[in-house]
Amino acid sequence: MQVFLLEDEPRLGRAVEGALKAQGYGVRWAKGLEEARDAFLELEPDLMVLDVRLPEDPDGGFRFAQEVRQAGYKGPILFLTARDTLEDRVFGLDLGGDDYLVKPFHLEELLARVRALLRRGAEAKASRVRLGPLEVDLAGRAVRHRGRRVDLSLKEFALLEVFLLHPGRVFSPEELAEKVFGDVEKVGAVKVYIHYLRQKLHPQVIRTVPGGYRLGHEP
Repeated sequence: MQVFLLEDEPRLGRAVEGALKAQGYGVRWAKGLEEARDAFLELEPDLMVLDVRLPEDPDGGFRFAQEVRQAGYKGPILFLTARDTLEDRVFGLDLGGDDYLVKPFHLEELLARVRALLRRGAEAKASRVRLGPLEVDLAGRAVRHRGRRVDLSLKEFALLEVFLLHPGRVFSPEELAEKVFGDVEKVGAVKVYIHYLRQKLHPQVIRTVPGGYRLGHEP
């Protein structure tokens, strides 16, 4: 799954980015409002983690959340902030936020909240997906093929999940690299992991089509 991070403080940003990537999430890290606005147009993140106070705007995270909600973003939003008054929390949640974590915080708590928000989102989208003989529990990260359990690595599952959540859509290698690895240049890694998925599941589970790849069906 792809997490969008807006955080201007380099040390905290690196720590959050590293912790999320270690759990298998793709991460797009924007360090300011303008960068966030540009990046949002290219992404469909599964969750947003937004610092509220930014150098160019003390309410920048709130403002960005309002903008993406108005643009139709329906995924969960988690605010990070040192502002912990009741008024701030109510304002952020009323604005469209789903959770609020006050700085300083432990990374373990941040990851637990991310898991909870993504689990809630996955349940809302229907946790279990079936595609022919392929059964996937998105919340439990469990995969079965023709009734047989298939163990996937974190990156293999993340790649498969992108396709399952957008059936029929064609993804370019660059889009997949951004979503799974948080790095648009890791096209080679995308090809390797698609090969792994085809080996573990079926050669046609992901088809090569004009423009990139899409979820396939076995003949």
